[in-house]
Amino acid sequence: MLSGILSPVSDAATFLVGLAILAGVVGVVVPVVPGGLLVVLAVLVWAVAESSATAWTTFALVTGLIAASQAVKFVLPGRRLRDAGVPFSSLLVGAVLGMVGFFVIPVVGLFLGFVVGVYGAERRRLGPQAAWPSTKLAVRAVGLSILIELAGALLAAATWLAAVLAFE
Repeated sequence: MLSGILSPVSDAATFLVGLAILAGVVGVVVPVVPGGLLVVLAVLVWAVAESSATAWTTFALVTGLIAASQAVKFVLPGRRLRDAGVPFSSLLVGAVLGMVGFFVIPVVGLFLGFVVGVYGAERRRLGPQAAWPSTKLAVRAVGLSILIELAGALLAAATWLAAVLAFE
């Protein structure tokens, strides 16, 4: 059904898919939408509409890139935090306060809530002197996680763009 609506893929439809991919890339940095998932879904819509071997190969590559970046974004920063002795419970408190902060102070509150939550949990666990170094480490780990996911989304977007240009 979707194939009949968008096929053949018009420039306008390709532009809309590109906008959805751009929204996904932005969603990685400003976590309002699930960035990687939006990129994959946009390319899926394009692949269904395009219905060619190149489109489906592109979709498979994009899905693989996003999946790999999702896996690495959890493993690499998590290992660094575990090696430094920052417990998951402190990160969980930070995540919960980050979510609350997001609704209290849109977008910026997510970051502030995370920092306050991790600092509070680490201060309770380690005392005021050791809490700040742990908090900085947690913030760096989250930053690394965002950079990894952003790299995956940008590579996925570039893969899609290369495929679109190949159809031209």
